[in-house]
Amino acid sequence: MRVNPTRMELTRLKGRLRTATRGHKLLKDKNDELMKQFLEIVRENMRKRREVEARVLEMHSAFTLASAVMSPEGLGQALMLPKQSVELELSSKNIMGVRVPDYTFRTKLDDSGSVLPYGFASTTGELDSAVETATDLMKDLLDLAQSEKAASLLAAEIEKTRRRVNALEYVLIPQYRETIRYITMKLDENERGNITRLMKVKDMMIAQTREDN
Repeated sequence: MRVNPTRMELTRLKGRLRTATRGHKLLKDKNDELMKQFLEIVRENMRKRREVEARVLEMHSAFTLASAVMSPEGLGQALMLPKQSVELELSSKNIMGVRVPDYTFRTKLDDSGSVLPYGFASTTGELDSAVETATDLMKDLLDLAQSEKAASLLAAEIEKTRRRVNALEYVLIPQYRETIRYITMKLDENERGNITRLMKVKDMMIAQTREDN
């Protein structure tokens, strides 16, 4: 760092070094906690994804069987007018300074009866199973989407925090220390030079006094 080797500059740099060192520790602690939270969410996401994928396969198999038994027209007509509506509220929560989504999922039936939007006369049991599985799956899919978005945001914050930690640890703090060492050496060198000059002046004054006597 290009600085004037003065005591005022030395004091200023020492203050900056203390601040950078404290900041490095705080950021490193934050990064460690973010990583802990991230790994917990990732492990939970893996479990949720396995469960969701199994239920999606179950739903797909039921729809495939229903499609094989029913005509395309009959299947489309049965699913044309759903009885259930969905409401989604989006808010957020704070995880170590990161705002992650928090979804609230609500369903409402047009009446208090079954969720199935059709009668039973012209449909199959496989279609009933597929629709009921899809209905139950909505909340799990939303929960998985929320968790995966949180993991994505935490990963981005971890990367950003890690870059800051590395910049402090490997660039800024070493620069401050090296510059402080340089200024200290220059000040010591100047101090030794001043002492040498004072000693020479003293010797000259003593010699002059002797000549006068």
